[in-house]
Amino acid sequence: MEKLETYREIGINRLSIGLQSSDDQCLKVLGRIHTWEQFLQNYEQARQAGFSNINIDLMSGLPGQTLSEYIHTLKTITSLHPEHISSYSLILEEGTPFYDSETIRGQIPDEDTDRKMYEKTKEILEDAGYARYEISNYARPGKECRHNLGYWDGTPYLGFGLGASSYYNYARFSNERNMDSYIRQPYVPFSQREGYFVTDEKDRMEDYMIFGLRKMAGVSIRRFEDEFSVSMDEIYGETIQRYESMGLLALEGDSLRLTDAGIDVSNRIFEEFLL
Repeated sequence: MEKLETYREIGINRLSIGLQSSDDQCLKVLGRIHTWEQFLQNYEQARQAGFSNINIDLMSGLPGQTLSEYIHTLKTITSLHPEHISSYSLILEEGTPFYDSETIRGQIPDEDTDRKMYEKTKEILEDAGYARYEISNYARPGKECRHNLGYWDGTPYLGFGLGASSYYNYARFSNERNMDSYIRQPYVPFSQREGYFVTDEKDRMEDYMIFGLRKMAGVSIRRFEDEFSVSMDEIYGETIQRYESMGLLALEGDSLRLTDAGIDVSNRIFEEFLL
């Protein structure tokens, strides 16, 4: 409680809490160090401390997770009335303990179940008053995450602290991850940076399309032309026409967006916008 009150006093106005699941067994399998009861205590204390803008992170497709358990999590969370909910499907990445474990891989829900979880997310959250404004993010009116919208819109940002990432002056970089090295020269920020990469126009076009199309509102055709001094049609016309004819992309005035069917295969479509 003391930490939460201090956060409010210094001006922090929004919290994002990584619950993942209301089922303790799922949390245990994930290797999380909290329980449902601990989350609930923290959430209630955050409200008592004056936080009126809270996001809760959820995950679907977890090892051993059933559709009914996931639905229970969704309904339990909506009953708490957070302002924002993010729900991502678990993806097994090569080289991770989950990917390397045959036991874990054998417990992952099948594609049909994973698909039903995805559909239930949209159905239950929209019924509860949350509008989907990005593939995996839902919010009450006016509570969309400005932080994440900045990523999807290509807004520059600075990350402070050990290992924090930044995007500034068209460059991507992160801070030193070793604490001793990080604090050795606190007044020389460039000495703390690693992985400094300056994006070129091609990179920025790709980011504009791939990140922007994650939003339900899609991307602005006019803004693309203003930013890159070339029409979107000249660069991506063939790709856009192909997927529009398949009903996976929709052109509406100045906006190009994914349709519901396009969202289902969004990763495949995003690949087509790599130059």
